[in-house]
Amino acid sequence: MKVLVVNGPNLNLLGAREPEIYGRLTLADLDGQVRVWGAELGLEIETFQSNHEGAILDRIHGAPAGGFRGLVINAGALAHTSIALHDAILGVGLPAVEVHLTNTGAREEFRRGSYVALAALGVIAGLGASGYRYALAALAEKLGASAGRRAGLGLLPKGKGAPREV
Repeated sequence: MKVLVVNGPNLNLLGAREPEIYGRLTLADLDGQVRVWGAELGLEIETFQSNHEGAILDRIHGAPAGGFRGLVINAGALAHTSIALHDAILGVGLPAVEVHLTNTGAREEFRRGSYVALAALGVIAGLGASGYRYALAALAEKLGASAGRRAGLGLLPKGKGAPREV
């Protein structure tokens, strides 16, 4: 079961950009860890990063044709500004979980709203790289991946929709 992990603008600077906020983990380190966590859950992970909104939109648009069943997305600042990203996630019809390394609700006012959150199953923010692990576990459960069920993660409520942090 394939899951696309999308990282947006400035995440290529992880490890160097404001390490007191974002930590020392590089994007390459994060991508490697995400693949390990995905494999543990029975998921095949592909990662993608771009600083260009159009490239991110194109990658999301192509996800269903590429056999992807879900998305994990850290859109960075685009989460707070891009209606086009919101529309792309809804348009492809894949379940998505939004991730932020930092607690966006405890930062500047402009970071507190998210268009991506309005299109996502849920949002995981403020838990650093571990947020990606929880997002993958939630998708594994939602998609019925065998390892996710065996792990008994129980991260998503039963029924339609999951709680959202906006």
